[in-house]
Amino acid sequence: MTNGIEAKQGGTFSFGVGNDGLYSLSFSLSTGLTKSGWALSVLGAKRWGDGYIQGTNFEGYNWFVNISKRINDRHQLSLTAFGAPQKHAQRHALDDGLKIEEWQKAKNFMGEKDMYRYNAEYGFDKNGRQRYSHFNEYHKPQISLNHQWQIDYKSSLSTALYMSIGRGSGYSGQGRTSADRNMWKGTNYGVLNTTFRNPDGTFAYDKIQEMNAASPDGSRMIMSKSNNNHMWYGLLSTYTNQISKSLELSAGIDVRYYIGEHNNEIIDLYDGKYFIDDSSRANVKPEQNAAAADPNWVYEKLQVGDKVYRDYDGHVHQEGVFAQLEWTKKNLNAFVSGSVSNTGYWRYDRFYYDAAHAESEHVNFIGYTVKGGANYNINEKHNVFANLGYISRAPFFSGGAFLQSTTSNVKNPDPLNEKVFSAEIGYGFRSGILSVNLNGYYTLWMDKSVVRSSSMANGDYARVNLSGVDARHMGLELDFVLRPNRWLDVTGMLSLGDWQWDSDSKGYIYDTQGQPLTKALDGTVASGIMAEDHAWLNLKQKGIKVGGSAQTTGALGVTVRPMKGLRVSADWNAYGNNYADFYIGSNTSLNGNSTVDVKDPWKIPWGHQLDLSASYAFKIGNVRATIYGNVNNVYDYNYIMDAQCAAADEGIWQNVYAVMYSFGRTYTVRLKINF
Repeated sequence: MTNGIEAKQGGTFSFGVGNDGLYSLSFSLSTGLTKSGWALSVLGAKRWGDGYIQGTNFEGYNWFVNISKRINDRHQLSLTAFGAPQKHAQRHALDDGLKIEEWQKAKNFMGEKDMYRYNAEYGFDKNGRQRYSHFNEYHKPQISLNHQWQIDYKSSLSTALYMSIGRGSGYSGQGRTSADRNMWKGTNYGVLNTTFRNPDGTFAYDKIQEMNAASPDGSRMIMSKSNNNHMWYGLLSTYTNQISKSLELSAGIDVRYYIGEHNNEIIDLYDGKYFIDDSSRANVKPEQNAAAADPNWVYEKLQVGDKVYRDYDGHVHQEGVFAQLEWTKKNLNAFVSGSVSNTGYWRYDRFYYDAAHAESEHVNFIGYTVKGGANYNINEKHNVFANLGYISRAPFFSGGAFLQSTTSNVKNPDPLNEKVFSAEIGYGFRSGILSVNLNGYYTLWMDKSVVRSSSMANGDYARVNLSGVDARHMGLELDFVLRPNRWLDVTGMLSLGDWQWDSDSKGYIYDTQGQPLTKALDGTVASGIMAEDHAWLNLKQKGIKVGGSAQTTGALGVTVRPMKGLRVSADWNAYGNNYADFYIGSNTSLNGNSTVDVKDPWKIPWGHQLDLSASYAFKIGNVRATIYGNVNNVYDYNYIMDAQCAAADEGIWQNVYAVMYSFGRTYTVRLKINF
């Protein structure tokens, strides 16, 4: 479908339904390659529903267009555009996840069967309209013009010129104080936020309206839209040459330029007359923005459409070259590849700086990759392979190039490229009915930038920007496919991982508004980023398990085709050795300019689920049709997928929060017609 010239003439139409008001529509059309050398393919789809989780209604679209022209045997042009606009309400893990015992209280609102669907931010305003603390809306279409040139029988050139136009936003609740801002959260470290809570468990957005309407100094809490738009331009060109029967060269250039526009725009005053953003504007320095010299500017009465908290552009450009040599001789195939690139960053800030100071210093970083590998076919059934790689890539824009990119032009005085070393060895077996792959891997992540958080006594959150963080990932992976006959397939996989942090690290501490904090961690802003009074923290985490992903996974699947057109499948997936990710701690345990010893995190109990699917192909007249059905998590078993725990707390279930459970049983049914 995505290759218009290769696509066959025809089209499809499908309609589907599912649990919780799910509906889906899709179509595709293709002309195939016409006699004049043109081809056109289009696709469109819509998917909408109420969402499995309470109050997470969604609406999403997909579209795709490809126009191709075969000019002659050597030249081909292709214009492609695609996008996926969507909008959806959210249940946010950190802001809405509960402690394990708190989830049991959700039975009072949802009943025992549906308690894990509970959304602590679901609620209504005084007019009965559903409101949201988290709601996302994005569309990031991409357009590319591709030229394929077959230079001669052994060489070709493929060139793509592309651009992406991203427009999107997510809700971001704002407040006069940090305590006001935190009231938009459904939970506070896993405990249900009861300040704006109705007896039925819904979030009382109407009470926020009442509070703001009665306030003599404008809204205490307002909703902003965190806009994150981008323009992205790029050129990718690859030259391929079959130098000899055994040796092939691929080389090219990769150039790109990215502009990200980031700001927070007031969209709802929640019945207040205005909003004063003094918690952000008080941190604007007169020597950087002349407007701050006027004391009245800090207390300006803002309206819908005005900017709060941040308003800046991030600029990223990258220029690189790459090459690969691949050698094939009888039973041996080997390759070596490498790349070198320059990445440049700068930012332009309209909030904390005036026009004379808005543009930051431009910073550049050289990155490179070196990779090599080989595969040897012992005979037609057995093969062995090995791969090595080393990557040195530019540090991230935020926390790497700039210490606090949301609010400051201050660059990192000692930025480090992130590095990755990876090695892999493996064995493969192929026969008429069985294929097996077994491999072992060892990966070192070095000088990563990581952000950890903690609460403070004033109700705000402290964020620690850690640098120079290392992690070690190693493990074994096995997968197989067994086809004893035409009507039966058996598939399986097992991954045994051992992932842990491999270094201690130091970081500087900021509040949620991006301001540097002093050692007291009471909300007092330091004199500057990395100044003498800027609080820091040492984190002793070497040897601690990496959290957030299952380190042991397994799967077993069976597909049966008992009669013509009918397929029935069962897939079992299991997840183990999943550890809670850790945050720094709370105001009772966190001190600036100190060291935190990280304890072993809680090991989440293993989870598993069984999924069933089936399809049946038949004809309606001369039209081919297929009906599909899926039931996921057949046994309606809810298992824990994610959790957080304090770094210095014992890793037991009583100490974890932000616990999120898997979806229960879901289903879809879809009819597809081919013509």
